[in-house]
This record gives sequence, C-alpha cells and structure tokens, in this order.
Amino acid sequence: MKNISIRIDDAALGKLDDLAKTQDRSRNWVVKEALQQYFDRQDWILEAIEDGIRDADAGNVVPHEQVMAEVNAIIEAARKK
Repeated sequence: MKNISIRIDDAALGKLDDLAKTQDRSRNWVVKEALQQYFDRQDWILEAIEDGIRDADAGNVVPHEQVMAEVNAIIEAARKK
C-alpha cells in the first residue's frame, strides 16, 4: 500500500474531521471510503456510456423528433387538466 499527500483548506479539513469523528473512524478511512465511492460511481457512469454507445451502434435508439413529440403531448395534456 502506498501513501499520498493532499492539500485541503481548513473548511474541508474540518468536514473531514467531523465525518471521521461522527463515524468513529480515522481521517484515512474516510478519505479511502470517499475515493472508493468516487471510483465506483465513475465506473458505473463509464459502463452506462459504453452501453449507450453499443445500443446506438446497434440501432436501438428512438429518434429525437419522436421523443420530443411524446414529451410535448404529455406537457399539453397536463396543461389541459
């Protein structure tokens, strides 16, 4: 395992300390957990983008005009209520 250093302002350090204290964890644990959650979210986003590209390449898309027509119909129906 490797060590890294970061510089953060006093407000961020205060929030980090508050989180660590509230969770009865170390600063290190909170930072590692935050990074892991960030990495997991980024992995999910990239996978979703790749899925979308595969769908588009396979022709599994709805034309923009069709989507807009359906959205406009829903809006118009809601206005009439």
